[in-house]
Amino acid sequence: MFKINDRKGFHITFENGCTVSVQFGKGDYGDNYRYRGDYHDEMPASQTAEVAAWDEMGNWIKLSEEDDLAAYQSPSEVLEIMNKVANR
Repeated sequence: MFKINDRKGFHITFENGCTVSVQFGKGDYGDNYRYRGDYHDEMPASQTAEVAAWDEMGNWIKLSEEDDLAAYQSPSEVLEIMNKVANR
């Protein structure tokens, strides 16, 4: 299942019930973190995104030893996280 999140990213839920959130808008830990445009302006493209994930019970999935949030991730890194979460 796909879901657009607040016009600045998306969620994808896999068959195992786990969800990955990929955000690249104002205030998210990616290239657009300090974006100053209006909410109704088109969000600029970004080379990096913020990624988080949770299981079917809503429990956060650790994406690293230190955190359950991965900041400034490249498209390849986002794909790697998505594959890891989808195959849990």
